[in-house]
Amino acid sequence: MKILLLTFYYPPDLSAGSFRAAALVRALVEAGGGALKIDVVTTAPNRYSTHKVEAPSSERQGKISVRRFSLPRHKSGMIDQALAFSAFASQVALWSAGKHWDLVVATSSRLMTAVLGASIARIARVPLYLDIRDLFPDTMDDLLRGRSSHRLLPVLRRLERWVVGRATRVNLVSEGFLPYMQAIAPRHDFRTFSNGIDDEFLETDFSPATTRDAQLPLVLYAGNIGEGQGLHVFLAEAAARCEGRARFSVVGDGGRRAALLESLKTRGIGNVEVLDAVSRGRLLEHYREADVLFLHLNDHPAFTKVLPSKIFEYAVTGRPILAGVAGNPARFIEQHVRGAEVFAPCDAVGMAMALGRLLDGPRLVDRADFRERFSRRRIMHDMAVDVLRTAEPKTEVSR
Repeated sequence: MKILLLTFYYPPDLSAGSFRAAALVRALVEAGGGALKIDVVTTAPNRYSTHKVEAPSSERQGKISVRRFSLPRHKSGMIDQALAFSAFASQVALWSAGKHWDLVVATSSRLMTAVLGASIARIARVPLYLDIRDLFPDTMDDLLRGRSSHRLLPVLRRLERWVVGRATRVNLVSEGFLPYMQAIAPRHDFRTFSNGIDDEFLETDFSPATTRDAQLPLVLYAGNIGEGQGLHVFLAEAAARCEGRARFSVVGDGGRRAALLESLKTRGIGNVEVLDAVSRGRLLEHYREADVLFLHLNDHPAFTKVLPSKIFEYAVTGRPILAGVAGNPARFIEQHVRGAEVFAPCDAVGMAMALGRLLDGPRLVDRADFRERFSRRRIMHDMAVDVLRTAEPKTEVSR
């Protein structure tokens, strides 16, 4: 069986989509055995301007071939991202012309990778397996409200309906997406293979130092700094309320990084440092150094449906977790993650109070049951089996 897997991000690029795509490829190879060949089509590393890393335009790893297409230089603005994707899609369309696969798999957070996958599958007349990581039109409905570009929303919704209708099978990374998607395609039998904990996290010892140093407890935020995270909206006020009790480290990059830095500067906040995005290996060191891990999503209705991949990374470290989330992610944390405090998004007072409760509690939390249940290897194996069963050729699938 030959599979085309489309993903906008792929290692060594840094993003949740990159790590998920790599895990799925490994699981497909393990489940499909020697009868499987996979063409991974992606971009040259471009996630963050502050984290530059080189990767070959094409490479082969056993049964896996990877083709990376270069993009024009861009930042994280919407227009830049649209132009970058257009460049990617046009190159993929030319490259894929005349080629044949037995199955197309697309993992997509911003809809258009899914549209590209659906178009290629339609032309090739082969099944399409969609892995939906975000409800893009739903998110844009919140983020674009009041702007002239909001008029594009009906077009996005029509594309979404077409893509889902075209797919042979659809996986949703969050169970919170189900009501939305069932309204679009009530006859679809949706899967819900979530994100999980990668082996390198499961194999890392995150035990804290036996004694604290003289510094204040360190609260770490690691990840994207964009509109969806909303740090620029409230972190300066929250940090001011925690002055003398905690210090904050924000590690990452994104479209709202400059706005965050400006808000901290305007208020004269001295207990927050903002560091560039780092490799995964260095990120593990940051986790070891932290006392509390901090997660936040902006106060938009669309974000009550998601399930951030960062929850899985944070939970495996055993560190107390401070989470500004609502809806589905809040319920997930309350149900599955011990040693976490949830507060309403963008609520600086609520965050300061929740952090106080964590600082009065244990430094390390036993989450052995979480580690067992949400191993990425196990979840991706089950998803890979589901993917392979979507195609008609009789491929021996390893259970």
